[in-house]
Amino acid sequence: MTDASPRFRSVLDGFPAYQPGRIPVSAAGKSHKLSSNESPFAPLPSVLEVIAAEARSVNRYPDNGCGALTEAIAERFSVPARHVAVGCGSVGVTQQLLEALGEPGAEVMYAWRSFEAYPTLADLAAADSVRVPLRDEAHDLATMADAITPRTRLILVCNPNNPTGTVVHEPELEDFLDLVPADCLVVIDEAYHEYIRDEAVPDGVTLYRDRPNVAVLRTFSKAYGLAGLRTGFMIAHEPVTAAVRATMLPFTVNRIAQAAAIASLAAEAELLERVELTVKERTRVREALIADGWTVPPTEANFVWLRLGEHTPAFAAACETAGIAVRPFAAEGARISIGDAEANDELLAVAHAFPHRGA
Repeated sequence: MTDASPRFRSVLDGFPAYQPGRIPVSAAGKSHKLSSNESPFAPLPSVLEVIAAEARSVNRYPDNGCGALTEAIAERFSVPARHVAVGCGSVGVTQQLLEALGEPGAEVMYAWRSFEAYPTLADLAAADSVRVPLRDEAHDLATMADAITPRTRLILVCNPNNPTGTVVHEPELEDFLDLVPADCLVVIDEAYHEYIRDEAVPDGVTLYRDRPNVAVLRTFSKAYGLAGLRTGFMIAHEPVTAAVRATMLPFTVNRIAQAAAIASLAAEAELLERVELTVKERTRVREALIADGWTVPPTEANFVWLRLGEHTPAFAAACETAGIAVRPFAAEGARISIGDAEANDELLAVAHAFPHRGA
């Protein structure tokens, strides 16, 4: 018997494992999780009833094709069912897509900083990441267009962008899409679409219809309040969705998740009333921070972004002492989810006490 170990891919050397945010507790016993962009509201009673009923059948495998959910999504967005692919959250769908597109020599382009899963998923797919720096906390589409090469297979446009909350408007996005070669896929990641109130922001589902190289990501984790059930979907033309379905791990979307997502679509009007409450709190929090001397970029998501630079760890520590979990990105900034009014007030108190004038 030797001391030799199994040989793994070199990409795993120093690979950054996803670190879920801790939930701290203050000296007063308070705890607020503002680190994961979750909805602060529990599922609606009608959705909970469906979840409870479906739990009785978890001894059976789910529908691997997510047929009923696919049909419900197709009806909701007025698209053919064959243009819908479902997965384990929008990030799961992204992974499936990269498994279909990625290979040595292929390039995946995205703004940076953007969604933190993009680099790791590209690495796992053996693709080369091309990161284009943000400009004024937003996508620099002109520079991204200039960076396209014959090796560019996939371009990710996170709109609103995570973690900055900034958006790309319709004219600039359409101009960009016109410059992208037909054999390069553009994925518009709209995980936070329901929180948008800026009328100049396009709906990706409208854009995709006459553009075969455009796909749209959505999720039930944020506005629909089903983060714990991990269900997302892509709307795209059939060659794209067929590739995503082909790379799906069997039974990835469990039967409770499928049933809850269908029930949430049925209760969408009621759910979106809760989204409106979050949007109002977002406005209140951002305006309060600005009035207090902070620089906060406009946000159309359910979070705000503070560019803290080297002060980021200290700010996160101050929040943790107060029982508040935020999402720090070392030496860059902190993303702070919008919670309920009490959590937001606690956050504003910490921000007020933190040295920040001119930040």
